[in-house]
Amino acid sequence: MLFQNIKVIVLDLDGTLLNNEKKVSERNIKAVLDCHRKGIHIIFATARAPRSVKQFLPKELQSIGMMVYYNGALLRDQITKMNYHYPIDAVHTAEIINFVMQTQPASFIAIEVQDTCYINQNIKTNFITATKPIVMTNEEMKQRSVSKILLHSFSHYEKLEEQFRHKVNVICTDQNQLVQIMGRNVSKENAVLNWCQKHEISAKQVMAFGDDWNDIGLFKECGYPIAMENAILELKELAYCITDSNEEDGIACILEQIRSDVGETLIGASDSISE
Repeated sequence: MLFQNIKVIVLDLDGTLLNNEKKVSERNIKAVLDCHRKGIHIIFATARAPRSVKQFLPKELQSIGMMVYYNGALLRDQITKMNYHYPIDAVHTAEIINFVMQTQPASFIAIEVQDTCYINQNIKTNFITATKPIVMTNEEMKQRSVSKILLHSFSHYEKLEEQFRHKVNVICTDQNQLVQIMGRNVSKENAVLNWCQKHEISAKQVMAFGDDWNDIGLFKECGYPIAMENAILELKELAYCITDSNEEDGIACILEQIRSDVGETLIGASDSISE
């Protein structure tokens, strides 16, 4: 299997670079750093907040490239130190919260505002990590321009998406347990493509790894989409190839075979990699 002239590698975190214990293996760390030293740009693209990435991503990887947080709502270039924020305006925040309260009044709502988390109920959830969230009423939330809105176990995702698709980007991840809402044009693919355009790099020269719904747009745009073995079926159907799972260093399985000249890379026959 041939990869040609790869200039950018995009890495999702959960279910991809991180194993199920939310750690990055030494093998994956080495593979990513080796590619960085060869001159390949590294972009970490995640739904997570900056504080959460700082907790789970090893320090040696935190300063080597571009960080795409909140699925593209907040961007930080670790090299140029440039920051970009694309929030949902307060009007749309209020409309969405009103809809949620009307359709499922007891809903758990969290909002992220540039690395600060606010919740409407003082309960523990696996989706709010690495933080002490601030409890805020729904009415207070409606006044905020936010990086992202999170709904846990919300049963009316399709209705919400249908009503607000022209105003925001709505996706459902984590086995349909988490609804994530970002600004209308906010996505991993837009963040990556805009960065590539500024650096005069073609999308065909981008290799992207992922496992869930928020990676689909990126898979459709980049030259070499690589699905994890544990990825959703819809992502595998778009993939250039499928690598091993996040538990089996699937990222390293591919990156270790990128030659030092950053030119053509031939992936030989392997039981762990399939078309």
